[in-house]
Amino acid sequence: MTFGYSRDDVSKFLPTYLEQGILPHDPFQVLDQEGVGQLIELSVERGRKARPDLKVGICGEHGGDPTSVDFFHRKNLDYVSCSPFRVPIARLAAAQAALINDPTP
Repeated sequence: MTFGYSRDDVSKFLPTYLEQGILPHDPFQVLDQEGVGQLIELSVERGRKARPDLKVGICGEHGGDPTSVDFFHRKNLDYVSCSPFRVPIARLAAAQAALINDPTP
């Protein structure tokens, strides 16, 4: 399941949702790997079935979240993009994901 939250409206209720444990993380910063993740996986699979050379990436705050970067690596996305202040975290997370998930030569 996914939500259709608007960035314009979410500030009115998201803090309460997080405080009360309705949501475990801010969905604008940490990817919901079970819900949205399934949509990403399906999109990548179908897109590359139709066009094997398709480049797929993610842009936004999720690109700087270590758990999300690991997920994107495991789902074979080609790149992540994020705001400049999150680039060092994204680079470190990408390196860690490669070391953890890729077989050693």
